[in-house]
Amino acid sequence: MFTFVRASERQVSLFARRNIYACSSRSFGMKVYTKTGDKGTSQLFNGERRPKDDAVFEALGAVDECNAFIGLAREYLDVSKQAEAKLGQELEEIMSRLFDVGSAVATPTDTSSNSKLKRAFFNPDNVTMLERSIDAMDEELPPLKNFILPSGGKCASHLHVARTLARRAERRVVVLVTVEKVENSVGIYMNRLSDYLFTAARFVAMKQQFEEKIYKKEKAAS
Repeated sequence: MFTFVRASERQVSLFARRNIYACSSRSFGMKVYTKTGDKGTSQLFNGERRPKDDAVFEALGAVDECNAFIGLAREYLDVSKQAEAKLGQELEEIMSRLFDVGSAVATPTDTSSNSKLKRAFFNPDNVTMLERSIDAMDEELPPLKNFILPSGGKCASHLHVARTLARRAERRVVVLVTVEKVENSVGIYMNRLSDYLFTAARFVAMKQQFEEKIYKKEKAAS
């Protein structure tokens, strides 16, 4: 967990610095390490510094971890096949949108300027895009009659892990949405993302012809 939180802090710090020095050639020669966080704080997009255990960084780390696992799952797709190539494109789009989620989280609505908020605005239409993809995959899937276990091949199983990470990221983001420091659309997107990843896991298992394992109730002792 700590590794992913640090990674997302670094992304926020670099993102902030790129905006500060957007018109300077110096921005192209930045080092990965900045040493600015050595005292236990990190910088948000709005320039504010907060302790690294702040709720914002907990949310950023959870989103980053989810994103990394989606990228890992995507590597198990056979993009020479049309359906899997399309799914790969969707996952790549989602990974970019999760960076946008991070931007929104790193720009608290109560302490950021209007210009920063406008730049980090998260488009609610992204939720609709997920819903359309869920519906399209669901039309091809057999009806769900049982609880299924995380299974269905390497790609599907990794997508199931990503689904659980999306749920955790949602719980971290909802903390900030509840106190009105992050737009409601961000929380809705994270909620819908876990539904998408569940459906995508079932979809790729079907396309790769792997069997999904179903939940079986423990047999009563005789």
